Amino acid sequence: MNLLGIDFEEWYHLELVQRHIKTADNKPIIVNGIDKILDWLRKNDTFATFFTVGELIKFKPEILDKILAGGHEIGFHTMHHTRLDSLNFKEKFPEEIKNFHDITGGKSKGFRAPTFSLNDSSSWVIDVLAENNYKYDSSIVPAKTRLYGVPDAQTKPYKITSKEIRKNDPEGKMLEFPLLTTRFLGKTMPACGGFYIRFLPLKTIEKAIKKNETNDIPSSFYIHSWELTPELMPKLSLPFVESFITYHNLGKTMSRLGNLIKKFKFTSFEKFIFNSK
Repeated sequence: MNLLGIDFEEWYHLELVQRHIKTADNKPIIVNGIDKILDWLRKNDTFATFFTVGELIKFKPEILDKILAGGHEIGFHTMHHTRLDSLNFKEKFPEEIKNFHDITGGKSKGFRAPTFSLNDSSSWVIDVLAENNYKYDSSIVPAKTRLYGVPDAQTKPYKITSKEIRKNDPEGKMLEFPLLTTRFLGKTMPACGGFYIRFLPLKTIEKAIKKNETNDIPSSFYIHSWELTPELMPKLSLPFVESFITYHNLGKTMSRLGNLIKKFKFTSFEKFIFNSK
């Protein structure tokens, strides 16, 4: 059994896009794709965890009801899609987690850091999450990329603490579900969704999942809401690299992920943990 997390966020939350937005007055439009995403999951008999940016639930409260009514799980993705290692965010985070608790009725037990920004300088978040009864995190990518990554981290689930984010700590109260990686062209790189499901050959990703299955390790995936609703994603004028990462094969995301879902079983983190007890 594998794990599917949908990072439910807006087009203007993308780190590669934020650098080039000239105005703060941006209108949510990706939220209008919630019904399409839920219908797609239903047709594929698949459950997912929606790691949701809190301000979107405030903007459109029915999102929460629709996600839960579909048998899916709500997870925390900060209130405004802020990198954990942003200046002074440590002081702001306790209020954010309380705010998210209030607007979701305390239903969230899982967390994913925006842009996978859990690292040595932001490991404090694990303590705050544990103190607020969170049970798991899925923010560690055991590969180095230009924006994130903890290349020497374990590749199978482990107990994580603020003092030890790379390998199992028996003192940990929370589980870490690291994202799927693979070897490609002699390099370790993510194979866990997002840009990588649009860039890598599907055979490469399938091989990585099969290897995990052989070792009885769940493969943790992520996909963005805007990748599943490309018709709602604005076509922005970005520098070449940012544009390539954002738009390459964007229209093929749903079909490519659909192919994987048909070959391998995926579920929400909540259901996986429950069924593992």
